[in-house]
Amino acid sequence: MIKEFVDVLVIGAGPSGCVSASYLHKNNVKIKVVEKTKFPRLVVGESLIPRVMDHFAEAELFECLDAMNFEKKLGARFIRGEEICVFDFSKKFGEGWDWTWQVPRADFDNTMAQEVIRKGIDLEFESEVLEVSFEGKNSKTIVKDKDGNLKEIHAKFIIDSSGYGRVLPRLLDLDTPSQLDPHSSIFTHVKDINRTEGEEGTQISFDILETEVWLWVIPFSNGNTSLGVVGPTDFINSLSENKDNAEALRNAIQKSDYYIKRFKGTEFLFEPVKLENYSRAVKRMYGDGFALTGNSSEFLDPVFSSGVAFATESGMLAAKLYLKESQGIEVDWEVEFTEYMKKGIAVFTTYVKEWYTGNLQTLFFHQPENPDVKEKICSVLAGYVWNEENPFVKKHDHVIANMAYLLNMQKEQSPE
Repeated sequence: MIKEFVDVLVIGAGPSGCVSASYLHKNNVKIKVVEKTKFPRLVVGESLIPRVMDHFAEAELFECLDAMNFEKKLGARFIRGEEICVFDFSKKFGEGWDWTWQVPRADFDNTMAQEVIRKGIDLEFESEVLEVSFEGKNSKTIVKDKDGNLKEIHAKFIIDSSGYGRVLPRLLDLDTPSQLDPHSSIFTHVKDINRTEGEEGTQISFDILETEVWLWVIPFSNGNTSLGVVGPTDFINSLSENKDNAEALRNAIQKSDYYIKRFKGTEFLFEPVKLENYSRAVKRMYGDGFALTGNSSEFLDPVFSSGVAFATESGMLAAKLYLKESQGIEVDWEVEFTEYMKKGIAVFTTYVKEWYTGNLQTLFFHQPENPDVKEKICSVLAGYVWNEENPFVKKHDHVIANMAYLLNMQKEQSPE
């Protein structure tokens, strides 16, 4: 059996894996990346948030992505019947990027992977991890390549960025139930033939069909648009008696007063994909010789597009902490990795939960708008969830519920 020896094995070539690999390579660490699929490949997570731009810039991946001319995302729009709330990332609390992208992930991920290869990193597609064993912090990973050949990869550290493949959580029994209620989604791409000119046509929107059910509309610069419906799993399953994903998605589009004309009868570019009970969690995010990043550890919900940001945040952090450790500096992985990541995840978890209770929607659509509150919420939506100068970060566990309660009381007490 062929044996390879590297400093770090990265499992998965999505955004988290590419950010990790690129950053470590820049710092003269010997890397091997194995990716189970062949790129380009279809994956969900097409709306980014500004925090990711910090990671792409630091990993020296920004320029190759910027050259692709993906649709710029300057904010986000939330629609509830006649009510509309627009967040502008340039009007947020604190520092940070004012924009990001809306991307077909097949093209986006492939651009990064090809750039990683161009940099000289050994990235192997269609290679599946079969077994992993640890002796101290050193690991031996058995991988099967596209020709069916087995090889041993010996590494001082593993960064598992395998996303929904969840390689180490599966092999090391690290999975644990998510604390979020079960939700599912169905999505596809359409040729957006009825797209209007200007901002209206290109703006990402979340159309609330019921308190817990919403439609996403993510326009791309190639003229296509991603369309998806999200809701409690029972509701999503009820959209089609025949369990036909295309019928279910068409039925969801029918419920949208705002988008029915734009998308009624539009041809789906591929058979809609269903992601059932998508929220994920793990018992621990690291161990001797490995760290879990991105969706291989936690995935919350697509409503605020936090998935890729947590993937790149954890990918960059794992890379930096490995580098620090390799230089003989002691690393407290519990504090510097798990506790740090959990802080940001806890903030977004609150926002997801309060979205589905309707409390956050109360704040979004309240009139007249409170610009100060809006800027602070906007900073969270942009991904700056570690900035504790923002009270909507620091006091996330009660500020939304309390404000929504007060606004609802005012509404009840005010004369019609």
